[in-house]
Amino acid sequence: MSLAKIPEVYVVSDSLGETAESVAKATISQFDEDIDIIRVPFIRHAEQIQKVIDEAASHNAVVCHTLVSRELRETFEKIADAKSVRYVDILGPMMDTVGTITTTKPRMKPGIIHKLDEEYFKKVEAIEFAVKYDDGKNPAGFAKADVVLLGVSRTSKTPLSMYMAHKKFKVANLPLVPEVPLPEEIFHVPPYRLIGLIIDPYKLNTIRSERMKALGFSGAANYTDIARIEDELSYAKEVMRQLHCLVLDVSNKAIEETASRIMAIVQKNKETYGDKY
Repeated sequence: MSLAKIPEVYVVSDSLGETAESVAKATISQFDEDIDIIRVPFIRHAEQIQKVIDEAASHNAVVCHTLVSRELRETFEKIADAKSVRYVDILGPMMDTVGTITTTKPRMKPGIIHKLDEEYFKKVEAIEFAVKYDDGKNPAGFAKADVVLLGVSRTSKTPLSMYMAHKKFKVANLPLVPEVPLPEEIFHVPPYRLIGLIIDPYKLNTIRSERMKALGFSGAANYTDIARIEDELSYAKEVMRQLHCLVLDVSNKAIEETASRIMAIVQKNKETYGDKY
């Protein structure tokens, strides 16, 4: 017995093909069956188009494309029509229609949306910052951070730092451990640039236990002991009180929710303190 062939959608672009792939995925999600996506980026020549169309024809596939170049689009249509391959031009009709209400002509340059610009470099810089100043590795970063997160282990300090870095916020974080002295640098950070993270002890116990299992450890450990956890949290709350920082409870919060709250706080503080921030 032969198995039914999985339908295929070819995604063709003269850039990365991310836009066309997003449209293809959104479309496929409406169908209750498996459909494969084959992405073919950086199309530059008629020969490449011919190869894709030949392959799509042999697989009885559908093709969608975001070819910006009018020449490539016309070549694509000619070859696809000759092979009776079904296709969707995602950008062409939209550009033509928008062109009817504008006084300028489209640039006709592929990949403009992905060009490296100032915002891109800000994001890269923030990501590098988060990695460099993660987990209190280099306290010198506290003075340069938009915000410093403090909390005991497994309160989402690193995930929050990385998530916010992708939003171009420079975030450093410091783990609070009773046996480890606080770095002197933390006391020189203004309270409005410090945010403490607390969590329900039993929730933290569950998170840490799952982490230990994922690492292959079993049995009781000081790391997951509820009495130890309560001691750590008491210590953390006392440190946060001494530093006069804002405290957020992350017990039942998604990373995105907590990050949005912190970013809103940072933005508001930047407006309030201006050059002092």
